[in-house]
Amino acid sequence: MYTVVRSYSGPRAKALFDVLEEKKSDVEATLKGVTGLITYTLARTEDGGVTVTVCKDKAGIDESVRVAREWIEKNAAEIGAAPPIITEGEVVVLVQ
Repeated sequence: MYTVVRSYSGPRAKALFDVLEEKKSDVEATLKGVTGLITYTLARTEDGGVTVTVCKDKAGIDESVRVAREWIEKNAAEIGAAPPIITEGEVVVLVQ
């Protein structure tokens, strides 16, 4: 299993998370289409937010990053939020 954490911060990150929350059913539907998706979490932070995705393999993680980028380009590009810092790696422990 692999995971990716996308961390959004900066002046427009909170506004981006407002849109993500407002359109959360569309976000959920989009991410559910990722091949091998195990979990997806979207959470607010003090200065923006993070998403955490776990997939069966690296191909799923790569797809999730692409799908997330495309969703933001289509639905929230006008906000002008900075691109996320992306951290990914192999899962060591997953508790569900």
